[in-house]
Amino acid sequence: MGGVTEAGAMENAEELFRVAVIGSGNWGSVAAKLIASNTVKQSMFHDEVRMWVFEETLPNGRKLSETINQENENVKYLPGIKLGSNVVADPDLLNSVKEVNMLVFVTPHQFVEGICKRLVGNIRPDAEAISLIKGMEVKTEGPCMISKLISEMLSVNCCVLMGANIANEIAVEKFSEATIGYRQDKEAAQRWARLFSTPYFLVSAVPDVEGVELCGTLKNVVAIAAGLVDGLDMGNNTKAAIMRIGLREMKAFSKLLFSSVKDSTFFESCGVADLITTCLGGRNRRVAEAFARSGGKRSFDELETELLQGQKLQGVSTAKEVYEVLRNRGWQSLFPLFTTVHEISIGLLPPTAIVEYSEHARNLNLLQGAVQLH
Repeated sequence: MGGVTEAGAMENAEELFRVAVIGSGNWGSVAAKLIASNTVKQSMFHDEVRMWVFEETLPNGRKLSETINQENENVKYLPGIKLGSNVVADPDLLNSVKEVNMLVFVTPHQFVEGICKRLVGNIRPDAEAISLIKGMEVKTEGPCMISKLISEMLSVNCCVLMGANIANEIAVEKFSEATIGYRQDKEAAQRWARLFSTPYFLVSAVPDVEGVELCGTLKNVVAIAAGLVDGLDMGNNTKAAIMRIGLREMKAFSKLLFSSVKDSTFFESCGVADLITTCLGGRNRRVAEAFARSGGKRSFDELETELLQGQKLQGVSTAKEVYEVLRNRGWQSLFPLFTTVHEISIGLLPPTAIVEYSEHARNLNLLQGAVQLH
């Protein structure tokens, strides 16, 4: 009989792509579930999906990682959802990436730099990465996208995946879409699409890393604005206006920072669709609504702790980072919505200021031409 020799089988096994998910929160756990459903079906991937867990002790005294492995469920961040028996939780970061050549980053953006420092010199030289993280780092030389941070610190190719993706809906397999942004390596992007795509989660790829990533990042700032409108009971017309102005500022800001950003990206799932779903149902909207209902008397930090059960709010920190870029470049007047969201979130303005645009009216008109400014 013909067949594969033992040596040949070993060689083929070595060629399989091994995957690790770095992060185990709500979205990280859903990502692991999606990926695990594909690695068992597709011969190019090793079945096992490792998931790095920032170890926590649960109220019952058990370790989170042990509970995930025993019950195949993240009881804290994604209760009631089985992740797949091939998902293995590991509290040891370096062990979780051992022999892995596909790294999926899905942690709060403020932790990425510290994680990457620990990974330097401890990943395979042929590894590649994808970031599901919304946010940016603002350094003295200017804004740095998370994918660029990962790419430069680890010397890897890094794609991004963003979209209209409320994690709990994907967890119960309601239909959703996402967009992969890649720079040059289309083959790598298609491999990531194969890893993530399911009948209920459709993934497309576009050659615009910065555009895709900035859409995923900036929509959280607009969602804060939408939540403030909800908390003030201002209605759907006002909310629609805020979303439109927000999309306009997202596009102008992105194109001012990166001339390579494509207009068409804003009509992908990562753009207008993600903006809509986040402004209707995301955690940033929910916490901002509570903030507005308190008249700004309860801090975002306090409300995050109360409402999100350990999940992190990204919109407020992103608004601060965006504001730092605007201030450093003298662009505040061009971006009244972004500026106002930050000033409300730090208590300089009351929540009602979100719709007080009269003093900014002429500047809104400037946004049309903002992409020509340098």
